[in-house]
Amino acid sequence: MSASNHLLLRRVLLADAIASAGAGLALALLSGMLADMLMLPAALLFWAGVSLIPFAALVLHVSRRDPLPRGAVLAIVAYNLLWTLDSVLILALGWVEPNAIGAAFVLAQAAGVAAIAGLQYLGLQRAPVPA
Repeated sequence: MSASNHLLLRRVLLADAIASAGAGLALALLSGMLADMLMLPAALLFWAGVSLIPFAALVLHVSRRDPLPRGAVLAIVAYNLLWTLDSVLILALGWVEPNAIGAAFVLAQAAGVAAIAGLQYLGLQRAPVPA
């Protein structure tokens, strides 16, 4: 396993942990203000934010393991892909009716999460880790 590929996966996991923690705190603490601005339900924003805090802690923990546990990294990739799918579905199925800025917010964060999942999977493929 190449040290640089191993480092890529660790860095992407760390970036995911930091982004998830930041987004989680922002959504949880600013849910009321964001709800008004995005026309999204405050409860959805709050609980989405709250759910990201333990996820961020888990991703940070996994990023620091040596060796990186393959199953845990795959679970993180799967969670990120599920988050992306859910984000698209809430719009496509009309479960929420945000304004244009809110729809752009949902799609932009979904695209960002999908990109992180893709980089994590690429890192995992390039730097195989034990099961």
